[in-house]
Amino acid sequence: MEKKVVKTVVEGVEFSLETGWVAKQANGSVWARYGDTIVLATAVGKLEVKEGQDFFPLTVDYSEKMYASGRIPGNFFKREGRPSTEATLQARLIDRPLRPLFPEGFMNDVHVTVNVLSYDGVHHPEMLATVAASAALGISTIPFSGPVASVIVGYVDGAYVVNPTPEDLEKTKLYLSIAGTKDAIMMVEAGADRISEEVMLEALKIGHEAVKKLVALQEDFIKVAGKPKWNVVLNEINKDLYTEIKNKFVNDLKTAIKTSGKLEKYAAIDAVKANIVNYAKEKYAQDEKIISQAQKVFEKLESEEVRSSIVKDKLRADGRGLDELRPITCEIAVLPRVHGSALFTRGETQSLGTVTLGAGKDEVLVDGLDEAYKKRFYLHYNFPSFSVNEVGGRPGPGRREIGHGALAERALSYVIPSEEEFPYVIRVVSDILESNGSSSMATVCSGSLALMQAGVPIKEPIAGIAMGLMMQDKDYVILTDIAGMEDHLGDMDFKVAGGKDGITALQMDIKITGLSMPIIEKALSQAKKGRLEILSKMTNVISQVNTELSEFAPRIETIMIPEDRVGELIGPGGKNIKAIIERTGVMIDIADGGRVNISAVDLKSIETARTEIINFLKEPEKGDRYTGIIKKITNFGLFLEYLPGKEGLLHISKVSDEFIKNLEDKFQVGDKIDIIIEEVDNKGRVNFIRA
Repeated sequence: MEKKVVKTVVEGVEFSLETGWVAKQANGSVWARYGDTIVLATAVGKLEVKEGQDFFPLTVDYSEKMYASGRIPGNFFKREGRPSTEATLQARLIDRPLRPLFPEGFMNDVHVTVNVLSYDGVHHPEMLATVAASAALGISTIPFSGPVASVIVGYVDGAYVVNPTPEDLEKTKLYLSIAGTKDAIMMVEAGADRISEEVMLEALKIGHEAVKKLVALQEDFIKVAGKPKWNVVLNEINKDLYTEIKNKFVNDLKTAIKTSGKLEKYAAIDAVKANIVNYAKEKYAQDEKIISQAQKVFEKLESEEVRSSIVKDKLRADGRGLDELRPITCEIAVLPRVHGSALFTRGETQSLGTVTLGAGKDEVLVDGLDEAYKKRFYLHYNFPSFSVNEVGGRPGPGRREIGHGALAERALSYVIPSEEEFPYVIRVVSDILESNGSSSMATVCSGSLALMQAGVPIKEPIAGIAMGLMMQDKDYVILTDIAGMEDHLGDMDFKVAGGKDGITALQMDIKITGLSMPIIEKALSQAKKGRLEILSKMTNVISQVNTELSEFAPRIETIMIPEDRVGELIGPGGKNIKAIIERTGVMIDIADGGRVNISAVDLKSIETARTEIINFLKEPEKGDRYTGIIKKITNFGLFLEYLPGKEGLLHISKVSDEFIKNLEDKFQVGDKIDIIIEEVDNKGRVNFIRA
């Protein structure tokens, strides 16, 4: 097979797509390169559909080979294992813009795999991965109405930067990942340091312009390397059956949709669905294909009726106005022994947020293609099955939980105080107790409330809201605070989090083939109004960060020591620092620059450890008092350790006013004696007298 290559230049660096010489047995394979970063994307599909298949089984996997950046995995087995949190999030970023671009009714298995093979530390594989995956599908035999491309947009010193360098990322106030086709935006994922809606909108426009260039490159690639697409049979609805069932059951469905309460509404809708299926069974003599078609007809009818009610009649299923929030209640300090807690309820969605404060040992190690680093703020999101009245569940978080937790963590991360201001490790946990739409944004709200109640000096409260979109023909409406049905049957899930001063996180997923800028602009404006309403509800409950920490939270005191004496304090094999920890019962963490954090629940223990550290580093002087521990007994005196790793001599003549012939008759190694420094000789040797 002939090697085929297309190239362009992106931000001054060559960008290339190649095929025909690697992974040739896949339906489509692309070797994509940007600088010295290389990914291999493959697309494989099944020509035949599984019997009874009634959904589109798309799988997207993203794998970072540690050799790509010259590193060996740090786990016990020294090989790549299950995907990291970051790799899982990246797989979601690839999946989201691809999924809507397959034909409706396409039910064939498709597996897209992206492997990072080389990483130069400058050109991150994130945007390269989406382009490569799209290109692999584009040149394959699999039906796909792309191409789609992705870029990163930063905002550095008031200027927009496409695909920012690591140096830019250290200064940027925005990290925006945007994916789209040449005509519209498909996916948005962003973290921002409280930027305005206007700045965000301009970043989206600039990002989409950059996307168009990479889409054009793929179009050229498909012309030279594309294969003929499969001629597949799509799972389409029987039009006659659709008309028959609609005429008979549409009024029942309209009534069910207007039922109050999530569980009651779903029960009423399920009853209509059961009646439709039973009708098909009785009339068409157990024809399995007809029964399956009847279920599809029901789904189409449900979508049409909800959509028509909202778009044409401006009536939402729960009776709210288009920009109206569900009822909100906020409670704080709901758990007596945790360091901070809050319960945020919006309609039938409820998040229990908790905060735990820890020391340096509680940091999370993040190990990926870049150098490993530690996180002192992190958020975990749990979605148990009982929250939606379901049975069962699975151990450990899935992709959805990881994604929702990462979004909420990003939203709150921009208001977390620096380590210098607040030297704690901060863990937030959101347990979803019930759910009917946008539990990730409820997590942002409960997390913010819990942080304030815990006494974490956040820069400002943060709230989150989910917006929806319903389109019918050329008409559309944007919905504030979408419920579960509106999310499931709608065209967009647009989540915005931030404070009164601006946006901190943004995420957009769509089920259609793209959104125009006017729709996005209106959604951002409507989201700001809703966000400020939620913030008002939150600040009515707690308007200022608590000035006192929980009595059960550890206290941390920070002292600075000369950086060149850190090794002396630690001692050989950690001997000195371990001795201070053992004697005082505290935890001690030493950071770069000579920062020493001493933590314990008991303030007296912290003060004792602090005194020991200061004394350890202090040059011994005549008159200083200590309690020494006997380390060695000789015929001329006792050698005492007065500080970890520091010893001096109590001469036999100074041990007692009484004559002692043999010191071992009176003392044992390990005994403690109160002493005073009598002198420090010119060689630094310390001599004691009894205190």
